[in-house]
Amino acid sequence: MPLSENQATIAVADTERSFTSLPFPDVDLMHIWQLLEPSERRRLRDIRTFLQDRVRPESLEYWNREEFPHHLLPEMAAHGLGGIQLDGSSELFKGLVYVEAARADVSLSALVGIHNELIVGMIRELGSAEQQKKWLPGLSQFTALGAFALTEPEHGSDIAGGLATTATRDGNEWVINGAKRWIGAATMADFSLVWARDTEDNTVKAFIVESDCPGFSATKISNKVGLRIMQNADIRLDAVRVPETNRLPGAKNFAAANELLKHSRAWVGWQAAGVQLGIFDIARDYALARTQFGAPIAGFQLVQLPLAEILGNAMASLSLMSDVARIQGTGDLEMVQAAMAKATTTRLARESAAKGRALLGGNGVTSDYEMAKLFGDVEILYTYEGTYEINSLIVGRAVTGVSAFVSRH
Repeated sequence: MPLSENQATIAVADTERSFTSLPFPDVDLMHIWQLLEPSERRRLRDIRTFLQDRVRPESLEYWNREEFPHHLLPEMAAHGLGGIQLDGSSELFKGLVYVEAARADVSLSALVGIHNELIVGMIRELGSAEQQKKWLPGLSQFTALGAFALTEPEHGSDIAGGLATTATRDGNEWVINGAKRWIGAATMADFSLVWARDTEDNTVKAFIVESDCPGFSATKISNKVGLRIMQNADIRLDAVRVPETNRLPGAKNFAAANELLKHSRAWVGWQAAGVQLGIFDIARDYALARTQFGAPIAGFQLVQLPLAEILGNAMASLSLMSDVARIQGTGDLEMVQAAMAKATTTRLARESAAKGRALLGGNGVTSDYEMAKLFGDVEILYTYEGTYEINSLIVGRAVTGVSAFVSRH
């Protein structure tokens, strides 16, 4: 149902007012955007304008309907969002692109992040020259889409040791059997990057499984509380045959997957920072427009307090992530840093979402005013790419030297 004129006035920030005339229009109190080179700052402003003018307003109804806005993909490609992993951009620029994407819509930021960090990144780093030549040009333009198929119905947090999908060599082909769950974009992807255990040597390998292969099926998972635009799916692999040329030669064991997941966890930290800026944008606009007791609620002490706390959480998250980008730039990022960043920023995002929802009162529980949409999306950030608890245990193991992943009896 379309928003009423009054709802739209409060819910969707007017770009000119939000990013021009308000105090701290960029909400960059820590001057992190200024760390970019001037050319990257100009490009990021252009991307932000596109995301706020086109993506954010359209995303709400697609979120409500759990549908994907396919018509936005060519425009996203035109702004370079399909190839930031390939265009030589700095780590900080890539991170701030993810921030601006999540600020506009978390689901589409998930698509952009997974696409670049896990799909494009995996084929570039682990694929053969032929695989790169076949897929990277289309991927960079969003004319091709891939899915990262690792998690399984019975194996999430313990996927490293529990991965049950199998691959059996048969001459010049591999026969793959198993199931995957929560696989983003799998219902609309051209292929899935399927991780499977070789039945001969018990090592984990990766394969390009095109979606039209006999025995492959992807079924949409519905009724999610968040990330409703992202088309997550259950995948079934029933004696799916792929040629040896579809095996990624660089994916020789699970360590290759873990290397990708390290950077992917860092990417979620950027998402968490970005959604907090979105929460602040909505909350501040609402507080300035909403009148109670004869005055805008922005002048009430109990409204300014959560606004300051939300912004403080966002700036803490951005500052942490800018340090992560610095470490990534030197090639020194380790899993403990990525896990800490993901756990910390999503914890702060969860707190910010709760404060933002409460600030809107009753209007905070309906997606018409956007905040409920972000409130649901944050729950997904808190859980995916390693739950908060698992990432915290990774940090705990690193700083104590003792693993707490398996209880002792």
